[in-house]
Amino acid sequence: MKEPRPLGFAVPNWQAPPRPSGDILDGRYVRLEPLNAEAHAALLFRAYQDADWVWDYMPYGPFHSAAQYHRWVRETVANPDHFFYVIFDKTKGRFAGVASFLRIAPEAGSIEVGNINFAPVLQGTPAATEAMFLMMQWAFEAGYRRYEWKCDALNAPSRRAAQRLGFSYEGVFRQALVYKGRNRDTAWFAVIDKDWPALRSAFDVWLSPGNFDDAGQQRERLSDMTQLVRVASDPKQG
Repeated sequence: MKEPRPLGFAVPNWQAPPRPSGDILDGRYVRLEPLNAEAHAALLFRAYQDADWVWDYMPYGPFHSAAQYHRWVRETVANPDHFFYVIFDKTKGRFAGVASFLRIAPEAGSIEVGNINFAPVLQGTPAATEAMFLMMQWAFEAGYRRYEWKCDALNAPSRRAAQRLGFSYEGVFRQALVYKGRNRDTAWFAVIDKDWPALRSAFDVWLSPGNFDDAGQQRERLSDMTQLVRVASDPKQG
């Protein structure tokens, strides 16, 4: 008699989670609301001005007129394949970036965060970190099992950001895309639901006001805390 072949572990009572539907995600430093061309495009265009480099690894942009960017936002938010949020930085009182859910597969319990484009004023701030935390929190609390991050394999800042936020590196898909007439090898990262409770605790500690001194400098590094979670989930991540 043939021996039984290995099978994946059981997922009892599995129910597909909902698709993103426009919940406002409100935190201490940021508020995320559905992107809208009329309300947000002109303000975002102003935030991105004189920083064409923020579009280097995006499949679109840079945009050289407010009308051009407005048209792109209007057409993009009409596409049901993804759901865009605009990020309002409460500390600076301005809209300063976007991010989206995409590759939304409720039947598989999988969802990706992408199209992350922070204006220079938002980059490297607690507000930027909290925006990513709020989106991850929504996904896992909605019932998703897998939360993905993908980027051009040459985009070193994005790769560092993924791992700082607790995503585990899963490898590179070679020659995955052509964009702007260039090849893209795509680096894959993911967080799974068993990682989420420990990651949530790490974010809570890092984002607390007590983690920052009077000059706004962090006392504990988020990367130190999330690395412990990644290694516990997959020892190869060490």
